[in-house]
Amino acid sequence: MGSTRRTLVLFLVLSFAHLLLMSVQMQTRSGLPLFQAGAFSVFAAIQRVMAGVSDVVRSGWSNYVALRGVAAQNDALQKQVLSLEGQVQTQAAIVSQTRALEQLLNLQQNLVASTLAARVIAGDPAPGAFVITIDRGSADGVEPNMAVLGHVGVIGRVINRPTAYAAQVQLLIGHNAGAGGVTEFSEAVGPVKGGAGDPPLEMAYVDLLKDVRVGERVLTSGLDGIFPRGFVIGTIERVVKGSGEYSEIAVRPAVDFSNISVVLVMLARPARAEGGS
Repeated sequence: MGSTRRTLVLFLVLSFAHLLLMSVQMQTRSGLPLFQAGAFSVFAAIQRVMAGVSDVVRSGWSNYVALRGVAAQNDALQKQVLSLEGQVQTQAAIVSQTRALEQLLNLQQNLVASTLAARVIAGDPAPGAFVITIDRGSADGVEPNMAVLGHVGVIGRVINRPTAYAAQVQLLIGHNAGAGGVTEFSEAVGPVKGGAGDPPLEMAYVDLLKDVRVGERVLTSGLDGIFPRGFVIGTIERVVKGSGEYSEIAVRPAVDFSNISVVLVMLARPARAEGGS
């Protein structure tokens, strides 16, 4: 049995060798030996596959490098845009502050009383405090209860005892703040108080018989002994005539209290004005 298997294996080997020899000797129509043509076809197919793989790898690497380059360019452009935006905002802030200083200077020139320009250097972080800090203090002649104005209207008053080079200012919209007010045309008199409403000012104790109208301006009356008479507090936005003796009057302040950079301190307190009608 073993000899028969060996004989069969030997026969198969000899047969394969014979076929291989014949394929070497046989030629294709193009004149190439059949074996060489077959080997060439096999190797050509392998080369095509390898070339395809190489192209894919090369293309992937090129795309990767290109994407890295684009990412780097985008990063550089974003940094450049941020830098330019920062420069634009800086220039806008400078222009805004310059305009505010110019407007304040015009106001200062029109005032008879002695005044002092100051910059806002801090705000009170406590919610609802409505207090700012300016860069002028007792060394500049600043004292408590001095009036503080902006180029469009009343801002507030100095509170507490100033340090040599800084002072705190209570904004008029604060809960405990107030100023004597008088309506521009109807000449209704009453204290203007800060509050948490919208608008944040209210004019209290206004005679119900006074013909106070929406859109009328409210000015300082001078009755409080802090604010000189005639400075703008705000504009009447709502009038409610109740059943009692007084009207409920809501006032929109003239000053944008969210954007105060420079102020004017009145160094001289006004004499108390006589009460209005």
